[in-house]
Amino acid sequence: MRRLMTVAAAALSLSACQTVQNTAGTPTTYNDPGTLGPVKGVGIESQDIISMTDQMMRDMLTEPRLGNAATPPNVIIDGEYFVNESSSRINRNSITDRLRVGLQRAAQGRMQFVGRHYANMVQAERNLKRQGVVDQGKNPAAQAQKGGDYRLGGRITSLDARDAKSGMTQRYTQIVFEMADLESGEIVWSGIYEFSKAATDDVIYR
Repeated sequence: MRRLMTVAAAALSLSACQTVQNTAGTPTTYNDPGTLGPVKGVGIESQDIISMTDQMMRDMLTEPRLGNAATPPNVIIDGEYFVNESSSRINRNSITDRLRVGLQRAAQGRMQFVGRHYANMVQAERNLKRQGVVDQGKNPAAQAQKGGDYRLGGRITSLDARDAKSGMTQRYTQIVFEMADLESGEIVWSGIYEFSKAATDDVIYR
């Protein structure tokens, strides 16, 4: 027992004498999301999302059936039918959410936006009102939830190439946006955004 205590004391003494070198980290910096940041690769990045949604928003407002109809159409813009088939890892909602918010601000009443992703929330509240659990609130009772006239669909695809000698990676990315008539299936508006990037060392997207 005495020997074990001696060994333990020696180990504690040795560890107390060791100095741990902590390398100073890189301080956090804010970057303009509309420009290239210090970490960049060949995938879809913040500046691409901002640029493409701004371009699609402006183009969509020029379509008479969407931006200049006699009666403002009900549109649904979400990621439900916006498919990612590319090799880039991307949250589709980051694209469709920004497009919807920007378009709603710019439309100024020329379109009405249906939150289909909130359908369960709305239905739950409607049920509570109809059952008398809560009062009717200030908005007039609706016979049913609002239906959509047009809904966003689209697809993200890519084509990759890599030089085995240099390690250079190149990726062509194509993003297609479309608004479909929810009665006839007619595509009333289409937009495309594309770019190609190359880099020796790609980054990990999460």
